[in-house]
Amino acid sequence: MNKIYIVAFLFLFMVVSCEEEGRLEDMIDMVVGTYTDGGSDGLYSFKFDQENGVAKSKQSFKLTNPSYLTFNEDGNVIYAVGETNDEAACVYAIAYEKATGKMSLINSMPTGGEDPCYVETDGKMVLTANYSGGSISEFFLKETALDSVVAWTTGSWGGPDTLRQKEPHIHCTRFSPDGKYIFMTDFSGDQMLRLDNQDDSIRIFKPFMVSLGTGPRHFVYDKEGRFVYLMGELSSRITVFRYNDGELETIQEISTDTVNGRGGADIHLSPDGKFLYASNRLVHDGIAIFAVNAETGKLRKVGYQETGNHPRQFNITPNGKFLLCACRDDNVIEVYQRNQQTGLLKKMRKGIHVDKPVCVQFHLTLPSNDIDDHWRTYQWSDSIQWNDAAFPWQVADDVAEQGDSSARQDGHGEQ
Repeated sequence: MNKIYIVAFLFLFMVVSCEEEGRLEDMIDMVVGTYTDGGSDGLYSFKFDQENGVAKSKQSFKLTNPSYLTFNEDGNVIYAVGETNDEAACVYAIAYEKATGKMSLINSMPTGGEDPCYVETDGKMVLTANYSGGSISEFFLKETALDSVVAWTTGSWGGPDTLRQKEPHIHCTRFSPDGKYIFMTDFSGDQMLRLDNQDDSIRIFKPFMVSLGTGPRHFVYDKEGRFVYLMGELSSRITVFRYNDGELETIQEISTDTVNGRGGADIHLSPDGKFLYASNRLVHDGIAIFAVNAETGKLRKVGYQETGNHPRQFNITPNGKFLLCACRDDNVIEVYQRNQQTGLLKKMRKGIHVDKPVCVQFHLTLPSNDIDDHWRTYQWSDSIQWNDAAFPWQVADDVAEQGDSSARQDGHGEQ
């Protein structure tokens, strides 16, 4: 009987807390990857309220240069690269506790290529793009742990930039929407490469050329799998492809900046697919904003939001209300409100301060209609311990305010 009273009390407490501080479905897991040559531990976990734009810090976990990370589908495992320019370069599998934000190492594997800078999983395999190694690595998974290396695939070189394209570089690799292929950005070869994701011993390798001097970096698929959008690092131009069963057909190229900054970085579509965002570093740092034609997939530029220094990566909350931008050289994650009708951004006055942030990833656990599912993150026993970790749905005291966005006109020498 006492346990029933305790459960009823906790349920009432949770309902009241959620009404005051945000609904359960608005509180999402957020993990930030950093460079650790300053004062950073490595990975940082937060709860982020995607309704009001407030983050609450949870835990940190010491790793060397976890510059890119991704969640598995369930959100209880993180795969992160260890970006180093030597034999220590690796990929980590990390257990993640949603209730507390605590992280613990499952295992790690060497990537066999220096400076891994991108990681993706389909639940069966993990891919890494190894920038200086000029390769991708494919790893089998044994449950959630990294098991063995399947293969390495190497890019090419020979683009017109004799300094930055003189050696192979791969910056991004992703599974196709249907899972039949693996695509990668061949930075120095000015092409997208496709590899069959088959169990057969013979794997067909096919290139898709882009304009010379593009320096392909990151790319995204639209949610229906009809179009692919590629960000060129050297050209700061977006190449739009029509996608059909592994084939890419170029249908548009459009510039993201007006200063030829040669520092194109990240690219994302809004959750509703109506707008596309692409960041630029090095000169006139900011995020270009495009409207997407739903029928043709083509882009129309509608704005440019200046940001802090070196917006290497950014992400958009699952509900589409906020864009969070990792400004590496300002040691801050800037938080922007999105106008979901116009696509334009408005900077909130207070950001999230982290040393050298370079990757922001979210995971949203959808609530169930079954009341029992709301308690899965709580462990019940005859003696219940009352601690902060048991109630993760707390909003930071430091509430962000809206304000005008700041401008940055200075350039940066680092790539």
